[in-house]
Amino acid sequence: MEMNFLAILVAAVSALVVGFIWYNPKVFGNAWMHAAGMTEEQIKGGNMAKIFGMALLFALMLAVTMPVLVIHQMGAMSLTKGDLGELQSYTAFMADYGDAFRTYKHGAFHGLLSGIFIALPILGTNALFERKGAKYILINSGYWIVTLTVMGAIICGWR
Repeated sequence: MEMNFLAILVAAVSALVVGFIWYNPKVFGNAWMHAAGMTEEQIKGGNMAKIFGMALLFALMLAVTMPVLVIHQMGAMSLTKGDLGELQSYTAFMADYGDAFRTYKHGAFHGLLSGIFIALPILGTNALFERKGAKYILINSGYWIVTLTVMGAIICGWR
């Protein structure tokens, strides 16, 4: 099973698109600024090329790991394919389940679970030690839950 690098790239870019919408002042942008203790001057004073470049790099790193979370066949491949070559068990598994659960809906479901059970606890823990409130946690983790849902859908469904 080969990785779909175009799907991974599109999934990475989707993180920026979701962020553009999510953190827009008409959506959660103003509430996030207030919860984060940021001002318009602080936001405008940042090196936006560096910020968006690094955000895209981080999204790309995340998108590369998503196939193992949202595509069941990747797990089968990791168990049965390796130094020994392709084992009969992998060939048999792929013959029976080759495209099973390879849908946008299934990928979105696993992306959603990844957001809730991976991103939320990480961001929530950091925010607690930073003494940020529930609104800060909900806005930022909500962004990652939606983003991982979209990424999972793209990566799992796009064959």
